[in-house]
Amino acid sequence: MTGTPSLVDLSAASDTAPTLALASQRTLVWRRFKRNKLAVVSLWIVGFIYFVAVFCEFLAPHAQDTYAADRAFAPPQVLKVSLTSSPHLYVNGYQGTPNPETLLRDYTVDKSQRYGVRLFAKGDSYKLWGLIPADRHLISTRDATAPFHLLGTDEQGRDQLSRLIYGTRISMSVGLIGVAAALVLGLLLGGISGYFGGLTDGIVQRVIEFFMSIPTLPLWLGLAAAVPPGWSPLKTYFAITLILSLIGWTGLARVIRSRFLQIRGEDFVLAAELDGARWHRVVGRHMLPAFTSHIIASLTLAVPGMILGETALSFLGLGLQAPVVSWGVLLGSAQSIRVLSAAPWLLSAGVAVVITVMALNFVGDGLRDAADPYES
Repeated sequence: MTGTPSLVDLSAASDTAPTLALASQRTLVWRRFKRNKLAVVSLWIVGFIYFVAVFCEFLAPHAQDTYAADRAFAPPQVLKVSLTSSPHLYVNGYQGTPNPETLLRDYTVDKSQRYGVRLFAKGDSYKLWGLIPADRHLISTRDATAPFHLLGTDEQGRDQLSRLIYGTRISMSVGLIGVAAALVLGLLLGGISGYFGGLTDGIVQRVIEFFMSIPTLPLWLGLAAAVPPGWSPLKTYFAITLILSLIGWTGLARVIRSRFLQIRGEDFVLAAELDGARWHRVVGRHMLPAFTSHIIASLTLAVPGMILGETALSFLGLGLQAPVVSWGVLLGSAQSIRVLSAAPWLLSAGVAVVITVMALNFVGDGLRDAADPYES
């Protein structure tokens, strides 16, 4: 009969229903997140970017400070494949001649020069994670002195691709560490405000409103300018991270407070309190697990703001400074119109920022939509 479900359909439905009914919240969130194809693709992109950040020394063709003065503002080389002659994978060399009008070099491709490219080639020495000495790179030329610049070079002849890869670690870690610090403040103050309410809630909210009423960029500039210029790159790095987290915790605190107020009167919370559980146990064991997915989604959406904040400060010269390499520092070297006209490939750091921020936002949107897996 038309429209009558078959035995196979009834069996599949009966098998799926108990599985979903007994599934954990994490499983339900993941099932719903996978329906958002754009969020899944963005998650892969974010995972790849963090993979690059973790293994940047190995993935970069050169060390971040290796330079060749005779290859300043050299254009990107094209990776070529030849099936009939050796080397099969190569890049052409180029010749640079000084231009008396621009005071720069004009480069022409020299097709007579072929430099073989291979995987796991020896190159500049480095220490993986600052601990393990090595000199192998994922891809480079067979001759370590040969030019190999797939994204061109900067004003000092340093490989732009290598510096972009090294900058990934700094920029992405600033986002994670800044959000982690903001999470601590947001959970502490937002949780106290939402759980206790009353006068405590009023005081905390007034503090949050005070911070939110201050324009973000001037506050960033003022705090960053207060960092002593003689500090080491490591101290400056942590200072910038702390500045970003001190400003970024207010929105997260508001989200956490609203969730606490929403479930404050639920039966399971009242049951825990009547059972004699202390307030910190009620919060940690009963209330926070109820909206962990919402916190994760909020954190994911907060990371792009941290990355953009570091990029803006470093671009304006008030954040991280050389010899530290971040995307903001790389963009700061591309401020001149003269430089951009001669070497537009220096804006590749801006492209990396745009791709990363968009991918993180798409992942955050997907997590936010999947945070309530019991909804239709």
